[in-house]
Amino acid sequence: MQDEDFMRMAMALAAEAASLGEVPVGALVVKDGVVIGKGRNAPISLSDPTAHAEIQAMRAAAKHLGNYRLVDCTLYVTLEPCAMCSGAIQHARVARLVYGASDPKTGCCGSVVNLMSEQKLNHHCEVISGILAEECGAILSDFFRQRRLEKSKA
Repeated sequence: MQDEDFMRMAMALAAEAASLGEVPVGALVVKDGVVIGKGRNAPISLSDPTAHAEIQAMRAAAKHLGNYRLVDCTLYVTLEPCAMCSGAIQHARVARLVYGASDPKTGCCGSVVNLMSEQKLNHHCEVISGILAEECGAILSDFFRQRRLEKSKA
């Protein structure tokens, strides 16, 4: 499978999150071409500020491997990770991060800051951005447009 194929799988998880009223972000962890962890945003439904898609996917992958270190894994996520998720990615030793849409408000992989290239930190993963960026961004834009429409009708 290609990066685009895995990103489409992450986009399906984002759509699931949207259907549950969560901000539509989806993520998955892949090792040796096999998906070993999936996640979608769930902070609202779980009343958990750490329940971002990336964290959910990494927790599932770590459980699958029996190890919190996700060495030789790729994390696919539809939206550029925030500071919390970027830190978790580094602590887990993820080898490669592939994300779709940039986040100009909270993105920490190049948009607002770039924690992935901070030389003072001891782990750096390869970062590929912009994979299916327009499609990933459209999922978010459509979600927030619909929310604004619902609020204006209330």
